[in-house]
Amino acid sequence: MNGFFDMPSAIQHGYGGLIALHMEEALLPVLAGLLLSLPIGLLCVHFDWLYAPVLWTSTVLYAIPSIAFFVVLIDYTGLSQLTVMIPLCLYSLVVLVPAVVDGVRSVPEETNAAASAMGIGLARRYFQVQLPIAVPAIMAGLRVAVASSISLVSVGALIGNQGAFGNLLTYAQLYSLPRLAVTAVVTLAVLAIVIDALLVLLRRLLTPWQPPSGRSAGRSGVTTADAARVPEGAS
Repeated sequence: MNGFFDMPSAIQHGYGGLIALHMEEALLPVLAGLLLSLPIGLLCVHFDWLYAPVLWTSTVLYAIPSIAFFVVLIDYTGLSQLTVMIPLCLYSLVVLVPAVVDGVRSVPEETNAAASAMGIGLARRYFQVQLPIAVPAIMAGLRVAVASSISLVSVGALIGNQGAFGNLLTYAQLYSLPRLAVTAVVTLAVLAIVIDALLVLLRRLLTPWQPPSGRSAGRSGVTTADAARVPEGAS
């Protein structure tokens, strides 16, 4: 079993080092994408006409192959991690911007009206009122963006040793070592599952007022079928 964790000398990282490198290259771009999505989302909510071109632009960027981004960026950032992370940041926008906009738009108008009546300005209302309520929608988009980023980091193997576990897939083919491919695939699947579980936990911590999915009806003790059987006069 230990053979699955023995890395080729050309990788220049041990198994633990590859995990740290992969997480760095996967999570930092998504974090940057989230920080970009928050002000962009505010503008799209405040100016409805802006949302369509922003969504179109992010979709076009997502459609550009990563190798094309690499060709453009290498002249400026070289064969570095930054060359891999910039495309991943731009790719995350196609998921995160709609998540932010949809989450903020789901805030009840009564809540916005109450905040406005209290004299809370637009920016303060956005960060203190709307975003906390929009957390479930934003976290749902964040989970998709993170899982996608963890997978796409492997493409960095095309520009040297910047693909983290993706490099193992390359060496598995070059040296006919299928164990390296198994190690990479299994590790990436486990990392995606663990990070997704942590994001679910974070969402629950940020929204303690929301019951876990599927439990709200059980806690109230009344199901939809039960409610349908209640006579009209009982209300």
